[in-house]
Amino acid sequence: MEWLTSIRKAIDYMEEHLEENITAQDVADQVFMSSFFFQKGFSLMTGYGLGEYIRNRRLYLAAQDLQKTDEKIIDIAFRYCYESPESVTIAFSRFHGVSPLQLREGSPV
Repeated sequence: MEWLTSIRKAIDYMEEHLEENITAQDVADQVFMSSFFFQKGFSLMTGYGLGEYIRNRRLYLAAQDLQKTDEKIIDIAFRYCYESPESVTIAFSRFHGVSPLQLREGSPV
């Protein structure tokens, strides 16, 4: 399978499963490659590590949910596979520069 096709298929799979605990092996299995080989290729082709891509997409979607819904922050955190409010707050603040609560209260991202 051509690399570009494999990357597209892997990204489609990841996007469909962002609310689940997916592993590098799960993604690599979708394109019939070893996890090691796929992760190296993904990083070379995209400039992102596989875990970094998944984490960034989850944090982006969490920000959208915070702005568009009145859902509790903890519920959004659990949806995107964070195990505690503290872990999502730390990751969110590093990625967006504001805490989830600050975003909800109107701080721009």
